[in-house]
Amino acid sequence: MTAVPSITLNNGVQMPALGLGVFQTPPEETTAAVLAALEVGYTHVDTAASYANERGVGDALRQSSLDRSEVFVETKVWISDYGYDETLHAFEKSAGKLGVDQIDLLILHQALPSDFQKTLDAYRALETLLATGKVRAIGVSNFMVDHLDALREHATVVPAINQIEVHPYFAQRDVQARNAEQQILTQAWSPIGGITFYRDTGHGSTLQDPVIGEIADAHGKTAAQVMLRWHLQQGRAVVPKSTRPARIAENIDVFDFELSDEQLGAIDALDTARRGGPEPADITVETFARTIPEA
Repeated sequence: MTAVPSITLNNGVQMPALGLGVFQTPPEETTAAVLAALEVGYTHVDTAASYANERGVGDALRQSSLDRSEVFVETKVWISDYGYDETLHAFEKSAGKLGVDQIDLLILHQALPSDFQKTLDAYRALETLLATGKVRAIGVSNFMVDHLDALREHATVVPAINQIEVHPYFAQRDVQARNAEQQILTQAWSPIGGITFYRDTGHGSTLQDPVIGEIADAHGKTAAQVMLRWHLQQGRAVVPKSTRPARIAENIDVFDFELSDEQLGAIDALDTARRGGPEPADITVETFARTIPEA
């Protein structure tokens, strides 16, 4: 079983540097995927209200031999539940589905530029949940530099993390730099570039990239393992997604080798500056709203 090192968040909470992501994991497959991960050493699961699989994560927590305190649970509030009272209730919905009293990390899933006041009100609710001990840390996701700066003017708690799309073809270095300036941890979603092969992004697959492949061959590792190592060595947290036990085990087996500065630089040079996910500026309730069911 692999032991995953922890990263200390800006409020002193320890979070495993690598966790299992369950984006697009069907609800009926979620429990098995999480259990497979917990069995090989994962102690961090990243889900979201909008993924519609929090209940499956909760089932895995209950079925696992691990104590609740041994698993770091991260989830996200969807834009449909932004607003102060709405976000307080969003916590209750997520906690109920997860079957927990306390969530380790609760973050806002997107900025809502078309109604940023609702974003601010939602974040104020996260601050209340933190102050009352219902969550251990709070953060944001897909916040760009201008969103972070606007939040900073109003928030009393600096986000612990900003979970953003980062992979070798899209590094968002400006956002990473602002995160670092504000002592916000960058957590990478799609860390092995999954979005480059399940959505038409104009890229080829990162898994087929010859530069990454050559580095993988040199270490006797896979392309996915090299990409995860690239993140970890540069100080980012990662939440790779898979439902296959073999791939889940492969993704955690990244702590027994080290990339050289030259190899890190070669991967850095692959950045195309082309986003795979939706443009954060385009997020509106009219376009992206979905009803998050009650617990």
